[in-house]
Amino acid sequence: MEFLTIFLSGLITVISGVGFILDKVIESNIRSQLSQVEQLQVRVNNTPNYQILPGKVDQVLIAGKGLWLTPDIRIGLLELETDPIDLDIEKIRKGGKDSLANSLRQPLQAGVRLVLTESDINQALESPEVREQLNDLINAVISRGSRRYKLLNSQVNFLDNNRIYLQVTLQQGDNQPLEIILNSGVAILSGKSIQLIEPTLSVDGNPLPPQVIKLFVGSLSQRLNLSNIEDEGITARILQFQLSPSELELAAFVRIKE
Repeated sequence: MEFLTIFLSGLITVISGVGFILDKVIESNIRSQLSQVEQLQVRVNNTPNYQILPGKVDQVLIAGKGLWLTPDIRIGLLELETDPIDLDIEKIRKGGKDSLANSLRQPLQAGVRLVLTESDINQALESPEVREQLNDLINAVISRGSRRYKLLNSQVNFLDNNRIYLQVTLQQGDNQPLEIILNSGVAILSGKSIQLIEPTLSVDGNPLPPQVIKLFVGSLSQRLNLSNIEDEGITARILQFQLSPSELELAAFVRIKE
């Protein structure tokens, strides 16, 4: 979702700033918002070209490899293809980049394909941004009352058959750190929520009972459900999800309401 935001803000800047879109102009604008880019190509399909002036674009195609959102967060491969885009230029100029939803004359739809390597994900897990979000997620799932856990370390290994081995170290106050290990298959339910398949969960080497695991799985699936962002006018569905020992590949559909 973050790269989609970067792409859209780059597109909006080009349209509202110069009134005309060139592939290289959009590419340059996107590059300027990323920490590092290994490969990036942008193609704009528009007939006739002058319809860019009122904010209309037939299609934008983006393909990139090694896209660094920050110095610690890397996307191995990204392919993005939009449906026709229709923006109200005057609303954008008055409201700035944050007025995207209010500037759409029709819903904005795009297909996205992502590939993330195991090493890239583990590097991202060490970044302050991802660590903070993961820490909040863990506490939302397992904390009770005012007790909070601090995430000390996390690492994931991709296994065969769409399975993961996740090791997390948590600490509560001055207590001894806890080593939590999750070994589970991963699937996508109805295109919008994560489903753990035959999970095992242990704390300091002690397996947790099935009823506790069931509560954990239910809470996690509820938190990691794409329906949670629909109130913001964003509909997203995962169309394909595949784990191999080296990488994660997914294809998704995203729709932003006008």
